[in-house]
Amino acid sequence: MNTEKGLSKKIILWIFVGIFILFYAIGIYWSSEPDSLNIHAEVTQAAKADNVAPVVGYTTTTVLIKVSEKLLNKPGGYLSNDIMPPSVLLDNMPAWEFGVLEMVRDMALVMRKDFSRSQSQSLVNKHLQDAQPRFNINNTNWAMPSAESEYSEAIKQLYAYRSALVSTNSKNKAQFYARADNLRAYIEEVQKRLGSYSHRLSMSVGHDQMDTDLAGDKPAQQSSQGVAQQQLQTSWWKIDDVFFEARGATWALLQLLRAVEIDFNSILENKNAKISLQQIIRELEASQAPLWSPMVLNGSGFGLVANHSLVMANYISRANAALIDLNELLTKG
Repeated sequence: MNTEKGLSKKIILWIFVGIFILFYAIGIYWSSEPDSLNIHAEVTQAAKADNVAPVVGYTTTTVLIKVSEKLLNKPGGYLSNDIMPPSVLLDNMPAWEFGVLEMVRDMALVMRKDFSRSQSQSLVNKHLQDAQPRFNINNTNWAMPSAESEYSEAIKQLYAYRSALVSTNSKNKAQFYARADNLRAYIEEVQKRLGSYSHRLSMSVGHDQMDTDLAGDKPAQQSSQGVAQQQLQTSWWKIDDVFFEARGATWALLQLLRAVEIDFNSILENKNAKISLQQIIRELEASQAPLWSPMVLNGSGFGLVANHSLVMANYISRANAALIDLNELLTKG
């Protein structure tokens, strides 16, 4: 009897070990980050399938579609709202997904209110008007409606907008205006996003933050008194989440800026600003270098152990500084 009980315990133990190994292997596979898009190949394939010649805006719309589809169709699918193991045990890839989603939301918003409109009094494109709010659903919603269903519907509307761009029917025609002011509107959205990521990544080691909210504007006021000085530091449990969120955001932005370089080529060349955009793309490419460490390290600024968050913050800060310069060129160039 004791022999049978001992054998049963061993079988149960090996079953748990087998499940753990299986979940671990699946987790590693599902946590693998997608490669960068081949923009030229994606646009050529899409245009061939639609039997059309790409027009201005076709590339940016196509890349936005493909980046959005990566959220749903990468290994493991969309993980942020999963409630079953092993995906519920993963946090790095859901953080990466949220970073990508933030950049998708920014581009969808700017396409709706700027890229597709000739001036402030012009009508909003109906397809983008439907698509953009759908991307704003809570990324962890899993039912009624699920995040995946809303994102899928948004992607369908982006496809409809892209078809309208190349339509020969004047009634169903859509527009994409590649103008300097429209590009500045997108750059300003991205600047705010990158500035936030850089700040959050730098908080991995903790630092004293002075209250500079009203600096430079003497008569300015705020609703409540701010703290004159405070110690800011990211929780040890959240450091890897912030890192992978920033990594996802920079991956998505890299794809979108490569598309912008194509659709806004004439504007960039006229302002002699193309090299500035290419430098931003270089910085973002560096942020996607392979992470060889099995975990995100959080050494002190000048310590023996690396601090991956500070390295990522450096690339993002350099890209953001270059975006500010590019915005100045588009304004004054």
